[in-house]
Amino acid sequence: MIAASLEQTFNKVDGQPLQPRKATAADVAGRLRMLVLRDSQGLLQVIHCQDQLLDLDRLNRTLGRQLLTLPRKERVRLQQRQQLASLPPVPALTSLATVVDNRVKTLDEVVFCDGSGEAELVLTQADYQRLLVKAQWVDCGIPVTEILINQTAPEQDESQLQQALERFTGLRIQQRLDDTLDIPPLPETAQRILHLRMTPNAEVGELADIVESDPSLAAQVVSWASSSFYASQSPVNSIYDAIMRVLGFDLVMNLSMGLALGRSLKQPKEAPEGFIGYWKQSIWMAQAAGALVAMMPRRQRPEFGLVYLGGLLHNFGYLVLAHVFPPHFSLVCRYSDANQHLDSDYSEQHLIGLTREQIASELMYLWQLPPQVVSAIRQQKYAGFRGEHQAYAHLLYLARALLIERGITLGPPMAVPDELYQSLSLNPDKVAKEMDLLVAQTQNVNVMAGMMNH
Repeated sequence: MIAASLEQTFNKVDGQPLQPRKATAADVAGRLRMLVLRDSQGLLQVIHCQDQLLDLDRLNRTLGRQLLTLPRKERVRLQQRQQLASLPPVPALTSLATVVDNRVKTLDEVVFCDGSGEAELVLTQADYQRLLVKAQWVDCGIPVTEILINQTAPEQDESQLQQALERFTGLRIQQRLDDTLDIPPLPETAQRILHLRMTPNAEVGELADIVESDPSLAAQVVSWASSSFYASQSPVNSIYDAIMRVLGFDLVMNLSMGLALGRSLKQPKEAPEGFIGYWKQSIWMAQAAGALVAMMPRRQRPEFGLVYLGGLLHNFGYLVLAHVFPPHFSLVCRYSDANQHLDSDYSEQHLIGLTREQIASELMYLWQLPPQVVSAIRQQKYAGFRGEHQAYAHLLYLARALLIERGITLGPPMAVPDELYQSLSLNPDKVAKEMDLLVAQTQNVNVMAGMMNH
């Protein structure tokens, strides 16, 4: 059912009603998106194709303005005023000044939400033009097919990173890449844990010694073990007790590694709208990926600890981008706000020339982290990845997609091919139930993330 305010608008265009039809599964092209922006001159609504990146810089240069995304609270108020779940790309609903990307003119039909959040409508180009008589037409969108993200050639990552550094910092790359990046060296605690990982027959006492040598880390390990998340039946009195009785050797080793690396870089003060926090994302992904690997057939499972570590470090590139490209990181945040329908990869590739996954995996490689973790972080958003360690990357992809599906804001919705379940030998129904149980523990995840923050 079309929302009442939208139906009224359709009934009075040019004195003649519009007659949209309901979209079907065949209407895959021509989807439109509307975004409300604001600056000192007031509000503006921008309409462009769903498969485009909104280029804020180009739009602002064209209009001579400094537009930014309208905050969520104000967007919600606009929707409530019209009694709509979302604002369709119909200018008359809000009576705001309107800008439309020129590519919209090239569509035979346009597809857009009906405002209820439950269905989509289709209008012919001629009918849709009747809604846009007062709109200004500009070039402000970039087709995502023109933003070439390097998904299949990680061997080119270093040269792309060098080009980005030259372009945005004025550096001429002559020394080692890890020196040029001005990244702190691998923390001592992480170095010792990596060495322990490579030691045959490593003992619990050796790991306990490493953790105890870092008072902050030791306090956090005891806090994790004592939390309701792990439901310990009795008080945890020592690191050894936490490892042996509650958390286990692998979990403590990888939590400690993830925390040591996460603390090596400052968390940026600026973040895209809706960002739930670095550590909260880390815990969600680690727990979800860990739950998935535990459901795989025993003989096919990747190493649990490395999957968990990949989850903890999946968004480490967010911290690296903020550290290496601070002014441009702010721009990435603004573009992410304006393009919440697209993954952050598109904004990063357009603005900097590479993605957070590329820069993080390159740094992990230089730090000599396990290749399974490097590959998982590099390919985590590419369901079509085939190669060594593909199971690690596919587990992160599936974990992210299923968490987003359940309302954890890690990005826009992601398609999950049936082949992904098949390649991991996972039953979709059983996986869905397990993810539902995990998401029901939101409060515990928040507590764990809070511990990581401190």
